Amino acid sequence: MISEAHSMDSIHEILKQYWGYDGFRPLQEDIIRSVADHKDTLGLMPTGGGKSITFQVYSLATEGMCLVITPLIALIKDQVQNLRSKKIKVLAIYSGMTSREIDIALNNAIYGDYKFLYISPERIGSEKFKEYLVKMKLNLITIDEAHCISQWGYDFRPSYLKISDLRTLFPEVPVLALTATATQKVVDDIQDKLLFKAKNVLQTSFRRENLIYLVRDKEDKMGYLTDTIQKSKGTGIVYVRSRKKTREIAQALQQQNIAADYYHAGLAPDLRSQKQDKWMSGETRVIVATNAFGMGIDKPDVRFVIHLDLPDSLEAYFQEAGRGGRDGKKSVAVLLYNSTDKRRLHKMVTDSFPAIEVIRSVYDSISNFLMVAIGSGKGGVFGFRIEDFSKRFGFQINAVYHSLKLLERQEYLSYVENVDNYSRILFTVRRDDLYKIQLGNAELDAFIKLILRSYTGVFTDFVNVDEALLARRSNMTEDFVYQQFKLLAQMKIIDFIPRKKTPVIVYETERLDTNRIRISADNYQHRKVKYQQQVDSVIDYASNENKCRSVVLLEYFGQYDSEPCGSCDVCVGDHESGIRFADFSRISGAIHKLLGSESISINQLVKKINEPETVVVKVSRWLLDNGILKMSSNGLLTLNSKGQ
Repeated sequence: MISEAHSMDSIHEILKQYWGYDGFRPLQEDIIRSVADHKDTLGLMPTGGGKSITFQVYSLATEGMCLVITPLIALIKDQVQNLRSKKIKVLAIYSGMTSREIDIALNNAIYGDYKFLYISPERIGSEKFKEYLVKMKLNLITIDEAHCISQWGYDFRPSYLKISDLRTLFPEVPVLALTATATQKVVDDIQDKLLFKAKNVLQTSFRRENLIYLVRDKEDKMGYLTDTIQKSKGTGIVYVRSRKKTREIAQALQQQNIAADYYHAGLAPDLRSQKQDKWMSGETRVIVATNAFGMGIDKPDVRFVIHLDLPDSLEAYFQEAGRGGRDGKKSVAVLLYNSTDKRRLHKMVTDSFPAIEVIRSVYDSISNFLMVAIGSGKGGVFGFRIEDFSKRFGFQINAVYHSLKLLERQEYLSYVENVDNYSRILFTVRRDDLYKIQLGNAELDAFIKLILRSYTGVFTDFVNVDEALLARRSNMTEDFVYQQFKLLAQMKIIDFIPRKKTPVIVYETERLDTNRIRISADNYQHRKVKYQQQVDSVIDYASNENKCRSVVLLEYFGQYDSEPCGSCDVCVGDHESGIRFADFSRISGAIHKLLGSESISINQLVKKINEPETVVVKVSRWLLDNGILKMSSNGLLTLNSKGQ
């Protein structure tokens, strides 16, 4: 509960103090009040709706610490950096950290008066973590990307199922689940899996009035893209499926004098930040990116989001398209689609589920490659370059990647890409002893002062350090800075973990004999069927020509009875009756409403519907010809139950 010292009135002060906002966005305050009343809460908020502010403001207004569970390491790092920039005490534990770093973070979580602890869901299964966790004073358990807990969601992760274990450890602590996109089936499943004491869903409408959805059937996608961007105003995002394509498309746009850049998860974090900052400031007009782009980014004035390739789910599309127009002004979301896209998407389904024999062979070969003996390896973390492995053992990279993902779902191992790209340091001597070292070593004194001026918290926790930044501030080379860190480590003044960019494999169990590797029906056949359904929904959306784009998306998420938007390509096009689609849809809806309660003649219909007579007659005639309406012998119109 919100403490007496921090009443609910203080949440507005906290919002103003740390975020500079005078008021909450729709639903934010409702969610905060809901968890303050000790209610388990599922918050459904659109991308860019400010989900993180709900638990951050609540926790700052409440005694204790908020445990935040999220599957995205990049998002953890973004939010941690953001909170630290506001001088808020925050910790994070994720794959790739050393056991010493984890121990320090866990001790700080118990004794260090921190407000937030971010963790990846895999951590919950660790007995050591649970031992520390029960000693922590939690005020809230927040699950971000909550759709990951549902097998019906588009991004199910088995590790999320362990989250319910926390309910027995902290029965009185409310749970806040957050997601931007979820169908009704997923909404119900999230609450069941998280053992909600009572159903409690708070949501805003998925409808985006200012976002115009367009689908364009184009064989020459690049020509259309260049043309459209040159005619458009403002900044935008172009989404593609492969990292290689991001660079190629960005270069092609640059050749047309468009200020474009590319972005994907394989880039070093400082380079990603640099590219992101240039786009945020407007120096870069168009960013060409994979779906890695967008997490934690809230640029209000994005005027267009163009998908050059089809996404593999409408959830993903809705989320990515929703990054346009957050300032409430008109923006366009364009999906480019042609005859080859359907085949490509169906091939992705096949590629994502390699044969079981292939998965077992990949597991066996990886274990041999990493020299992990049968019965050993549990908890081991091994650097792993998928390209080197695939080349040496003659596998296709795609088959290895998807085999790893299936082995991960079965919890045999985890594959973590781009684990960490920063060096980290922690002073191991006390401040007094450090001062003596500085007095006795003039050469190191200046460098130690530079570190202390640049970073805080270096005596209590490992801190990310940027060699390039320190080099610029001191007129040294990056290599010299790196050597100075190594020297301080050799002198036992600091613990130094050099930067690395190697993906890792973590063995969740000891290595098993190949014939003991099982991939369950839930993780294979059932998921394959579900994935096929998701892909079919995307293809249906792209190929649909007779239903408002916004209505199709809203119905997918369980929002029915929505009015056509009047601005998508379907709405502004002509219905096959020869009438503008938006007009047909509006008049057809009015006819259905009238005939739902009475049977009337065409003349009465024309009088009761405030639209041009010729148009009402045309719509009625089309509905009759297509069996949606029927006319009795006495000339009265009724709804045909078979044609509804």
